[in-house]
Amino acid sequence: MWAGFNLDAAIRKIPDFPRAGILFYDITSILMEPAAFAYCVDEMVGRYRGSRVSCVAAIESRGFLFGAPLARALDLPLILVRKQGKLPGATISRTYELEYGTDTIEVHRADVHSGQRVVIVDDLVATGGTLKATAELFADVGAQVEEVFCVIGLPFLGYDERLAPVHVETLITYEDE
Repeated sequence: MWAGFNLDAAIRKIPDFPRAGILFYDITSILMEPAAFAYCVDEMVGRYRGSRVSCVAAIESRGFLFGAPLARALDLPLILVRKQGKLPGATISRTYELEYGTDTIEVHRADVHSGQRVVIVDDLVATGGTLKATAELFADVGAQVEEVFCVIGLPFLGYDERLAPVHVETLITYEDE
């Protein structure tokens, strides 16, 4: 159904955002084009239907937009990975390094347990820092991260090496800015 679909045409590119020299790949334009959004969801569902994945972990906030329809289509639990202080219940957390400082992600403790087989979903992977912290958080409790899925990948920023041995699957990659 989607042979030859041009996802690149649906992705808005914004130069010098959030600062000079950065080319921002904006997925909100995918959401504005129903065929582009349907393509993304259908491709994810096709990839994971019949797999060993037992839950979907979606990273705040744009990962929620892609993780939720995947979890629904596969009838799997959806685990929200949020920034520190955004979840009301007991949480487990992981702090990780940013270019200038640190950040912390959290999940509800009750949602994560040993033996889960997780696919982590986000909109875009650049350096892979948040995704690595998320994978480590799940590994800390004995869950198995089967794969990371992102709509857009920027492999020139080294995410494959940073996330190894976890495989990263993307629908489209950009080799430079």
